[in-house]
Amino acid sequence: MDLEADGIDGQIPPLSGRLAPDDVNMDLTMCGLLVDQAEELATLYGEHGNWNDVKEIWFEERRSNRSTRGSAQKIFRVLTSRFKNAPAALPKPSRLPQILNRCETPRDKAQVLYLYLVADDSLVRYAVHEYIIQLHTASDEQLNFENQTLCELLSALKFTDGSAFDYAESTTQRWCEGFRSVMREIDVIDSQRSVVGSPPSIGTVPLLVATGYSYEEGDDDWLTAPIGLLYLFQPKARWEELYDRIASTNAWETIELHGELQFQPANGVYDWATSGGEI
Repeated sequence: MDLEADGIDGQIPPLSGRLAPDDVNMDLTMCGLLVDQAEELATLYGEHGNWNDVKEIWFEERRSNRSTRGSAQKIFRVLTSRFKNAPAALPKPSRLPQILNRCETPRDKAQVLYLYLVADDSLVRYAVHEYIIQLHTASDEQLNFENQTLCELLSALKFTDGSAFDYAESTTQRWCEGFRSVMREIDVIDSQRSVVGSPPSIGTVPLLVATGYSYEEGDDDWLTAPIGLLYLFQPKARWEELYDRIASTNAWETIELHGELQFQPANGVYDWATSGGEI
């Protein structure tokens, strides 16, 4: 698929000054992506269809170990918040089990679940926006996630009421560790010891989800600022290749309408997840 170079801008707004203090929490200090637990909760929701039953089963399975109950409560609250508050542009939680089942690697599952984290957690979203802006304005694609860099980034956050980010140093340090952990799971950072990252490869399933998210969330010009690809740190130079990959699947098609080529889902945006055939 050809995209005019001057039509690809990759713009995404900085969020400093746009968030209220109540929008921000430090949930990442106690609950990262937790891919296995998130998939378990999504599977239970897919089977039972309501969160009350999911909660009862979740805690029943952990009742024998009292030492983990407090932790399980926190994990349940944070993970289910990501699913309950997911924007309509992302797949419904009831569809997630089929989507995760089609993933080929743990990284693929992490990249899908990561989009729910960014959509739900305003502080994570603020940081991700800052790194995306850096990625698309700097000449180097390397991203620095060391504590000093992250702390400076957080300190620069201003809220809508004029106040600034202000948490205890120990809490902020734990948040930085949690953020790096997420970056490792989605393969932005490629080793346990490294604090420097770069744009990750994307498997077919997370690519389909990220593109569907971009299509549903954006307007007619979504191709020039695809939010799902941006959140997965994909630089503009890769977009044409990624769109070509999507166009080669059964899930998307290029059609001519009123003399113009349009790129769109072949059916429902996420129908490929339950179609049963090859993607």
